Formats: sequence, C-alpha cells, structure tokens
Amino acid sequence: MGSSVRNLPALFRGLNAKDLCQKMSFSMSSTVRSEILVDCHGSKKVVTLNRPKALNALNLSMVREFYPKLQEWNSSSDVDLVILKGSGEKAFCAGGDVLAVVRSFKDAESGKDCTMHKDFFREEYILNHLIGTFNKQYVCLIDGIVMGGGCGLSVNGRFRVATEKTMLAMPETALGLFPDVGGSYFLSRLKGNLGMYLALTGYRLLGADAFHAGLATHFVESAQLAKLEKELVSMKDVNENSVDEVIRSFEPKKIPEFSLSKNLSQIRDAFGARSVEDILSSLDKDGSEWAKKQTAILGKMSPTSLKVTHRQITEGSKMNYAKIFTMEYRLTQRFLADKDFHEGCRAILIDKDRNPKWNPATLADVKESVIDHYFSPLPNNSDLKL
Repeated sequence: MGSSVRNLPALFRGLNAKDLCQKMSFSMSSTVRSEILVDCHGSKKVVTLNRPKALNALNLSMVREFYPKLQEWNSSSDVDLVILKGSGEKAFCAGGDVLAVVRSFKDAESGKDCTMHKDFFREEYILNHLIGTFNKQYVCLIDGIVMGGGCGLSVNGRFRVATEKTMLAMPETALGLFPDVGGSYFLSRLKGNLGMYLALTGYRLLGADAFHAGLATHFVESAQLAKLEKELVSMKDVNENSVDEVIRSFEPKKIPEFSLSKNLSQIRDAFGARSVEDILSSLDKDGSEWAKKQTAILGKMSPTSLKVTHRQITEGSKMNYAKIFTMEYRLTQRFLADKDFHEGCRAILIDKDRNPKWNPATLADVKESVIDHYFSPLPNNSDLKL
C-alpha cells in the first residue's frame, strides 16, 4: 500500500485485508468526496460513479481513478466480480465531460500548455477497451440516464442490466460529433441496421427498449437492484453462467414490449442504404408519418457528423475490437480541429438555444475528401494503438 502498517491510523490496525479494504472505503468516502467509490466484498468489488449532481458524467480524473483499479483486478486471482453503478436516482452516467475537452482544445490553440483534449479521449478509450476485454465478470446496473461515455462504461462490458428508468442514447450527431466509446463496434453489430439508426438519429431507448435493442443484456425492475446486488456479492461460485442465472432470477415475468417493434422493418430497409443521402431517399419513398419524422430529425443533425458516422458504423462492422478505438481516436481529434463540434457544444450545452449553424450546412456540401481526412492516420505517429 506504499506505507508501513505502523503509520496507519489506530482505527485500521489489527484488521485483515478484507476488513481493511472495507474500512478504507468507508473512511475515504466519509471524509473526502471521491468521484469513484469502491466497496470491497471479498472477491467482489462494487464501484459507484459518484457525481450525482453532474448525473455522474465521466471526467478525466474519474478515468484515471477507475482504470488502474480495473487493471489490477483484471490480473488479480483474488477478484472474480466487478459491479458498476451510478449514485443518485437519475443517472448511471450521462456522458463524458465534453465541455472540458473543448475548453482544453481552445486553450491549446491559444498557446497554453493543455493536453486534456487529447488525454481524455485516449485514456477513456483505453479504459473502454479494458472493459471490453476484462477477464472477470463485469456487471453494470444501468438505472437512469445512460448516454455517450456512460455507454462506453457499460455496453462494452459483459452484463448490462436495464430497468424501467433506463434512458439510453448516443445523441452525438446533434452535438456535431459521432457515437464513440466503442460504438463503432457494438452499434454496428446490432441486428436489422438498428445500430445505424440509433447512431444517426440519437433515438432514446427507454426502459426495456435497451434490452430489446441488444444494448442491455437483462431487464430488472429498479426496486429490485439492491437485492440483486446483494445476491451477486454473496455468490460463492462466480462464473459467466452463474452470474447470468442470478440476474435472470430477478427478471419480471413480463418484460414491456419494444417501442420500435412496429418500425423494425422500416429501419432495416431504410438504414441499410449505402449513404446518408440514400437513407433519406428511402425514407422519402416510404412516405409514412414515421419516415417523415426521421427525415426531420436527420435534417437537424450536423451533415458532417452524419456522413462520418455512416462511414464509421459501416467500417466498424468489419473491424476488430482494438482497431475500433484507433479509428475513433482519429475522429475525435479531427472533430476538435473542425467547426461543428464546437458549434454543437455552444448550441446544446452553453447557450442552449438549440439552433446550431452547421458548416457545411448541407450534405451536398460535405466533400468526400474531408471525410477521408477524418479517417486518415494522425500526424507525428500520434494514433492510439492498443
């Protein structure tokens, strides 16, 4: 632990490792409001994202606190289960702290020594990749809002438990960005072009929708989560099948229907098109009220984001997991150097007028050479390599 036992407060002396871990967790969370809380239950770790006033939005300090813990647990024979949840009643994790990223980029442009805009995405993606390759059982209780970076912390993992309070979305095209944190992988592998639809429109999956879409693996009523957590941390034989069995034992007899069920064939037909323009053409031919609504939604998004996202999801469907994050890191740096991400942050997060002025303003004005540049290797050998 880096210090002699003689230097520990008297409160901790004479405790075994398990008790010490629990005492340390209690003491630290009682005196210093850590943004990542860890409760130890023998070989089980319960991690809580602890920024309830910010809807548990993920920042760089949280990434830097969580990653080394998860890395240690991944290689430890004394850990077999990690549970991740959010504090408060509103959100699991409402996304990443993009405003801090934008501020860092602008400060760097003005000559200040700022690297947070590079460090955040790089380190977040390294964490996402570890979650996706974690060799212990990893359970996320995605109760409440789950957006952007929250999807990276959860959907990349093995078990994702949604509730009736879940609201899961990746609305980045409305922000002049793209659905990252591994979205290139997990969205592109959803059935019936559903991932392309979610990526381009930012559709909000409510409650059991996340389960039906395939982004959650289980559905449990919110009131049952405390009992589920208690059952999981008391397990003696922990493996993929036993964890799955415990979670399924808490599922209600009847799970609410998928709100998109009547539109799945339309999504499959329209959003499998070879370009965003072809998707719009297919929706126009459909002519239904639903199709007209999707056209209107797409018309509000950044044209550059739409084109980048379409290629991202298309290429992501054929890429291996590690290379996904190399591609996504390139895209983040290109979006930061361009206009729309900054304008989206202004319109949605700063001024909140929800009236972004995209540049270019139309799909026709987005040059393919510009899109090619977004996907090209970063200069000075600065690509993220996993």
